[in-house]
Amino acid sequence: MNNFSFCNPTKILFGRGQIARLAREIPADKKIMITFGGGSVRRNGVYEQVTAALAGRDYIEFWGIEPNPKVETLRRAVEQCRAEGVEFLLAVGGGSVLDGTKLIASAVYYDGDAWELTLTGRAKGRVLPFASVMTLPATGSEMNNGAVISNAATAEKYAFYTNYPQFSILDPETTFSLPPYQIACGIADSFVHVIEQYLTEVGCSPLMDRWAEGIMQTLVEVAPKVRENQRDYDAMATYMLSATMALNGFVAMGVKQDWATHMIGHELTALHGLTHGHTLVIVLPALMSVMRQQKGAKIAQMGERVFGICEGDANSRIDRTIEATESFFRSLGLTTRLTEEGIGEETIAEIERRFAERGTALGEQGNIDANVARQILERAL
Repeated sequence: MNNFSFCNPTKILFGRGQIARLAREIPADKKIMITFGGGSVRRNGVYEQVTAALAGRDYIEFWGIEPNPKVETLRRAVEQCRAEGVEFLLAVGGGSVLDGTKLIASAVYYDGDAWELTLTGRAKGRVLPFASVMTLPATGSEMNNGAVISNAATAEKYAFYTNYPQFSILDPETTFSLPPYQIACGIADSFVHVIEQYLTEVGCSPLMDRWAEGIMQTLVEVAPKVRENQRDYDAMATYMLSATMALNGFVAMGVKQDWATHMIGHELTALHGLTHGHTLVIVLPALMSVMRQQKGAKIAQMGERVFGICEGDANSRIDRTIEATESFFRSLGLTTRLTEEGIGEETIAEIERRFAERGTALGEQGNIDANVARQILERAL
């Protein structure tokens, strides 16, 4: 096991009725900006719960943070925060709203443009305190310090790190009215978050392996229940908590990590607008296939412990595990091939060019370069 330092200060308020606790969690003397996405919170009753909880407080609203939040939108929020003396940010929505809010919080006191922070990858100096009310389980942003920000002008998308949310409220009932496609992409995103921290090498940490496998097993088991009935509180609660546990640092302690699937997927989103979780189900099976020699032992372990694949020789078990992974994604109703989304050679060439220009070296061994990324994308056709 590798050396590590772990601290996660985010307070989680989980379950029915927890939104009412907002007034107790945010200091009464703070001016608040509530950030929102496109308006679904008005339709599912979350907006009314939030504003009722904050009745009598000094707050303003900022609407329109997109899926794959764009720096162009976030700049406007930064300027409004500065102009109106905002002291606390509350993100209400999915992971993209919170991701965008993390950059807003980091840019308000920064003497420069918000995109500069994204390019450096980390916040600098003072950061506004922020918290969240989550309505779409997927990114794990509610209990980590990461965000992913897009630039529409340059068709780029990068990860960015800042402070942790002070608290996050997770009420499974807020997910009942989500579109099935968003649920499918959220389950896939959560599953691949675990994979990025798990599918490297065997023997590094048996404890982290078992935690990771438990989350993956749970997602595989709960997915059909969620797809059958999104108003099943217990199933949605299990899914929601699994998404949080998938990327709050708990399964990453002392182990190597990959993240190549995410980095390649980000390029597909930046170039085509394809939903983030959907990009991952296209890339991952192809990456497992191309990198099977390096990852074979861990793929076989995953097959046995997550999918119950125990029979046959090592090669056949690896093959069947890759097939089972892709089949799981397809059972969510998602396509798993680039050609199914109208994406072909032109995009592969552009991603290869970008990675070569940046000197990209991905994966736990840093050996997924531009050429290997091309092989992965060609396998995903």
